[in-house]
Amino acid sequence: MTAEQMLSRLQELANTKNVEGMARFGINPENTLGVPVPTLRSIAKESGRDHKLAAELWRSGVHEARIIAPLLDEPARVTERQMERWVRDFDSWDICDLCCNNLFRKTEFAHAKAREWCTRDEEFVRRAGFVMMAVLAVHDKAAPDSRFTPYLAAIRRGATDDRNFVKKAVNWALRQIGKRNLTLNRKAIEAGERIAMLDSKAARWIAADALRELRSEKVREKLLCGAAKR
Repeated sequence: MTAEQMLSRLQELANTKNVEGMARFGINPENTLGVPVPTLRSIAKESGRDHKLAAELWRSGVHEARIIAPLLDEPARVTERQMERWVRDFDSWDICDLCCNNLFRKTEFAHAKAREWCTRDEEFVRRAGFVMMAVLAVHDKAAPDSRFTPYLAAIRRGATDDRNFVKKAVNWALRQIGKRNLTLNRKAIEAGERIAMLDSKAARWIAADALRELRSEKVREKLLCGAAKR
């Protein structure tokens, strides 16, 4: 399937009522067709991996095409330059999160970009940095704890950013790192306690929400069970 054919198919599936609903959940309605993500995943599965097609779809600027693009792209062929181009195009939290989770975390630049992007000023670039930390904490099973402990200092620095899409990503990163194992759980709780003392409404919300989960019996039992199996 060519980019033109796929874009034509997306246009046929457009639903303006869905766009209105998506906007209520903070998704940018500009260049958005309202096609549900499960449908987009099915379309991507039909097409299969295609680096060139992914690039063409991304360049279209169509919201749904930019959700499909990372599903089609080939992680081994993704360059650092491409990642920088794409991250600067992020204009909605869903594209940011889906791109980071479905493609960027699978590249050789994943941890480097997490460290770099979390220091940038642009809202969705900074969000991408913390989202990368969160999804790597979940999926990069082979990484040692030393990969993630430095992120806790970055999370503390980012916790005073009161922009909604940033603070939610900071919270997500803290929670996912703290659910990785018992050692990181302890360190994430300590980081959360320090964040709670910051003179910032955003930091207090991040800390309270994360600590509630990280201290819970459910998380504790899961981590103890995981430790026993090793």
